[in-house]
Amino acid sequence: MEEARARRAAEALLNEHKTGVTFKAFDATTGLASIGDAYDIQDQYVALLRPEQGEPVGYKVGLTSKAMQTFCGIDHPIGGVVLARRVHQSGVTVRRGDYGRLGLEFEVAVRMKSDMPAAAQTPAAVAPYVDGVCTAIEVVDDRAADYTHLDVRSVAADNSWNAGMVLSSFTAQWPDLEGMLGKATRDGAPVGEGYGRDILGHPFNSVAWLNAQLASRGGGLRKGEVVMTGSVMKTVFPTEPGSYRFEFEGLGAVEVRVT
Repeated sequence: MEEARARRAAEALLNEHKTGVTFKAFDATTGLASIGDAYDIQDQYVALLRPEQGEPVGYKVGLTSKAMQTFCGIDHPIGGVVLARRVHQSGVTVRRGDYGRLGLEFEVAVRMKSDMPAAAQTPAAVAPYVDGVCTAIEVVDDRAADYTHLDVRSVAADNSWNAGMVLSSFTAQWPDLEGMLGKATRDGAPVGEGYGRDILGHPFNSVAWLNAQLASRGGGLRKGEVVMTGSVMKTVFPTEPGSYRFEFEGLGAVEVRVT
């Protein structure tokens, strides 16, 4: 997409967030015709966010599990950028009123040890480029989207709805990521669960997908960047205050308090 056109679409998107407009697909006049156009708009949108939210420090990959793809009616992953001031540590408190509609997604986060070449396309090939793995919760803002009429291009343009990430402590001695079971609770009551293999078969497959996507646009994963690899279960939308905890066996737990 031509840069000026993408910039106008991004400016409109930023205004919708600031004024609390419910999420809606871009109309035909925007010129959004392909997933490549969507990432062009996303690039411009992220650039507009940077003065307030800080520099990019990582990425999120969405729609990596069958549960999430079915939930959203979209059959392939999408990516987004995570900015520095949207990174939180376990135990953080988030306010529902700060978002159009707050959602929580329950994930594995990966930190890169070094720049990753596009040729690394399997979990075994990705592993040498990873220096840490942790349990994480992604904060998303879908602005009360209608999931029966989602346009994947418009979701991707809206930075794939990323509004932050909450991280536990990274470990360089991670367990079998495929077989580990993650369980989410609210005030101690179960709200869902899923396995590491629910993330494209292995969380590192999500990392490989993202790296290939970035390479297709002239980029790639770099040392120190963090990747949210995708939720193992459907998004949870808190409607009242509560404490959320997500724990992977052998990897640890992360907590978020919602007010």
